[in-house]
Amino acid sequence: MNFQKIHPSLISLTLLLLMTAPAQAGFLDHDNNKKPPIKDPVPSLFSVCYQHTCTMIDHIGLSQQQWQGVQERFKPAAGNAEEERRQIASAIAYLEIEVGGQINSLDDRGGNLEGVFKAKGNQLDCIDESTNSTTYMTMMERDGLLKFHSVQPRATRGFFVMGWPHSTAVISESATGKQWAVDSWFFDNGAEPTIVMLKKWRSGWSPEGAKH
Repeated sequence: MNFQKIHPSLISLTLLLLMTAPAQAGFLDHDNNKKPPIKDPVPSLFSVCYQHTCTMIDHIGLSQQQWQGVQERFKPAAGNAEEERRQIASAIAYLEIEVGGQINSLDDRGGNLEGVFKAKGNQLDCIDESTNSTTYMTMMERDGLLKFHSVQPRATRGFFVMGWPHSTAVISESATGKQWAVDSWFFDNGAEPTIVMLKKWRSGWSPEGAKH
């Protein structure tokens, strides 16, 4: 979302922001079946966001077998924080597919621009992605799967002063206090999120091949 110069797709992105501005301002259409977020998510019942800035919120659940798919990604148990971050990335990618089948977001495209014109089904922006990733990791943490990290509130960079606003999920390394951005927005649904130091992410970092 951080553009260093005027991008040819700037008009498209501006239109997208204008379309989602009412949701960002808090003037949501409460006649669109939007449900309140679930504060204490568990695998059998949790909320997911989609259609940009959590314009839509659904309550869904996973079967015991589906959640076992998450647990399997933490086996064998990580021996250090770096290994656990790789497990977290794998689990989020898996959950994007399991959840995507329920909310019609399997074709969600990385970034925003490509999804506006090409995605078939529901598209997620960085607010949706970071909110959902935080929910997924909260359920992992409560299930005792995270030994080296704790889930933190989402972080945002940009605010139009230093670039386009962009949000990410965040985890903190328990032994060191180092914070890591867990960003699933850059790539298509089901791809592993990028996990980098939050300080680096705040500088405007994007992974190679990222979509915007």
